[in-house]
Amino acid sequence: MAWIKIPKENHPILLAALPKDPRVRTLQMFGALAATVNGNLFGGLFARSVMVKLSPEDQTEALALDGTGSFDPMGNGRAMSNALLLPESVMDEPGELKSWLARAFEYTATLPPKKKSAKKPAAKKPAAKKPAAKKPAAKKPAAKKSASKKLR
Repeated sequence: MAWIKIPKENHPILLAALPKDPRVRTLQMFGALAATVNGNLFGGLFARSVMVKLSPEDQTEALALDGTGSFDPMGNGRAMSNALLLPESVMDEPGELKSWLARAFEYTATLPPKKKSAKKPAAKKPAAKKPAAKKPAAKKPAAKKSASKKLR
């Protein structure tokens, strides 16, 4: 699939359709809004439509919709497991969008929580050496008075 910029007007549509559950978290992913539950992605904007992660039964029903396909964001034949890209028309049907996102949420909430990756401790950098304090410039010896001035 060729890259299609996500319309900004789709962001509030998705937000309004997300389940009202305290476990829902939203984040920006590749310039679009996405939603997670227990750390697992369950839906998000892509191109001019929405991606949802569904149970096998719901996938069968969604695939019956004209325009639904596997969610392969890179277009390299590696579709995301259990995820489908719904037809663009779903974005024009708030009730239908809300229903698909609720199904995606319910299914994804049954999956094991995503474990946070252990962050490697930052490598300690050697302490920056402070620059040595500047020594005051050595005073030049006073110029000797010329002999002619001494004779006076």
